[in-house]
Amino acid sequence: MGRTAEGILVGYCGVTSVALAAILIMGAAAPPADRFDEISVHRINIVEPDGTLRMVISDKASLPGVIVKGKESPPRDRPQAGMLFYNDEGSENGGLIFGGHRNAQGQVADSGGSLSFDRYGASEVVRLIGVDDATDHLAGLNVWDSRPRIWVGRGADGAAAINLMDASGRKRIALQVPAAGQPSLQFFDENGRLEKKLVAAAGS
Repeated sequence: MGRTAEGILVGYCGVTSVALAAILIMGAAAPPADRFDEISVHRINIVEPDGTLRMVISDKASLPGVIVKGKESPPRDRPQAGMLFYNDEGSENGGLIFGGHRNAQGQVADSGGSLSFDRYGASEVVRLIGVDDATDHLAGLNVWDSRPRIWVGRGADGAAAINLMDASGRKRIALQVPAAGQPSLQFFDENGRLEKKLVAAAGS
């Protein structure tokens, strides 16, 4: 090999080495490809390695219908965005939903949100809810045992209340403090008739 060819080869190797080093340095300084400062999407599905759905984070338009063991039923009216939870079998078992908008008449048609968890293979067992719109004004905690058993919160009448129901969902005890401020404790029979009412004396 002549000196000219040898010089060209040495120069080529030198340039290649410098370029490779630069690529390695730049690659080490660049953030991993799976890290973002901001991302805008309509829906994110969280799945297990075997593909089982465990969580959906979605806008209103893309929120799925009820999914049981990976099979989705026809979409139903779910006018909120939110986050849905799924158990190990890919069945919906709770979620966080929220929304709010005015209708064509300028009324607040929907405003609020709820966080709920379901019994296995059944409906909600506990829900934290806050709604304040044209039809509902309430905020509190519901507990079910197939039927409603406990309500702790504020109703449309502004009263702070604790209601305890029996296994059939019938209200048996109600502790209330109305907006006016006079507390009461009420007891009901199995037919919903008031059996006894205790009211705090005025000024006590």
